[in-house]
Amino acid sequence: MLANLDGLLWLLLLLGPLLFTQRRLHLEIQSIFLLLTRSREISLVIFSFIFLPGVLLHELSHFIMAKLLRVRTGRFSLIPQPLEDGRLQLGYVETSRTDLVRDSFIGAAPLVAGGIFVTYAGLSRLGLSQLWDGFVASSLAGLWEGIWIVHQQPDFWLWFYLIFTVSSTMLPSASDRRAWGPLALILTLLAVVSLLAGAGPWLLQHVMPTLNEGLQVLVTVFGISLAIHFVLVVPLWVIRMGFSRLIPIKVV
Repeated sequence: MLANLDGLLWLLLLLGPLLFTQRRLHLEIQSIFLLLTRSREISLVIFSFIFLPGVLLHELSHFIMAKLLRVRTGRFSLIPQPLEDGRLQLGYVETSRTDLVRDSFIGAAPLVAGGIFVTYAGLSRLGLSQLWDGFVASSLAGLWEGIWIVHQQPDFWLWFYLIFTVSSTMLPSASDRRAWGPLALILTLLAVVSLLAGAGPWLLQHVMPTLNEGLQVLVTVFGISLAIHFVLVVPLWVIRMGFSRLIPIKVV
């Protein structure tokens, strides 16, 4: 049974560090530009421009999924807008409210599209599996060899940048997840009823392996994203601390 839960366990293990590292990295980037430009508006414009490829894929995936499910769409924007709670909205697509299933698919579209791209670019274009092999083997020499091999890949910096921007913007927003709670509750109730009816062994044999394989794919995506963010957050933190000592502006 534990063999069919390793995908879920790894997902739970990676999700928290990914969210923390991603938010911290975004904070460091915005802080650096704010210190350099001394203008909140200019720093937000630069920040938005950096993440434009990821935002474009995010919003396009919403739009295309809505069209495939025959859901009406409204305005489409890639212009950044500060929200009342202090967050920055990098883009949006207006879609009509429908049923829970279609709303859930539309909300999850950026994660699916971004996950496909990150997996393809990370494994096929950069060969990041070399790093994973060295990490699993706990071999420092193997890890450095993997880093060298990855860095020598054609167009390394282009693919590194695209993986970074896409993985930073692929997670669904709060509005994207609005239908997930009710749908998850319904699926949980169905699972409980099935277990009470004696379908537990059948679910473990036929459903759990497939579900676990899907979670393993998601773990691969999150792992690549976490690695990219972690590689960037430390040097950017050092740069921000250096600028903070030179420029007498307090960033809140």
